[in-house]
Amino acid sequence: MLVDSQTGKTVMTLCGYLDFSFASAWHPDNVTLATGNQNKTCRVWDVRNLSKSVAVLKGNIGAIRSIRYSSDGQYMAMAEAADFVHVYDAKNGFEKEQEIDFFGEIAGISFSPDTESESLFIGVWDRTYASLLEYGRCSLVAGNSTC
Repeated sequence: MLVDSQTGKTVMTLCGYLDFSFASAWHPDNVTLATGNQNKTCRVWDVRNLSKSVAVLKGNIGAIRSIRYSSDGQYMAMAEAADFVHVYDAKNGFEKEQEIDFFGEIAGISFSPDTESESLFIGVWDRTYASLLEYGRCSLVAGNSTC
């Protein structure tokens, strides 16, 4: 449910979840909202019509615990509690996805604030192998990849 931060009153109930939600993120357009849930899904909402979600994105093994949009709004990343981070092409309807698969508990995710060389950072919590992973954006120009 969406709650007015000033009054604490419910503004709207979001339908589609029967369990706990753990994450949310606003798109830079201030119209699109993503929510992550215990049921291994992320729902994307258009706040101008909250009667149904625009997209339902599925995780693999666990709750969606973190969601972030890139500063230009082109990409959205969602992290499960462990092992998987999914990066979607938000600009083109979430149809294309890249899945990052590794071993470890995910402490959080974040995009760097710059749009030119934007990176995705993944915090991995592990007593032995704690780390911060950085993934850079690659581009395809006439069939050639540049990273």
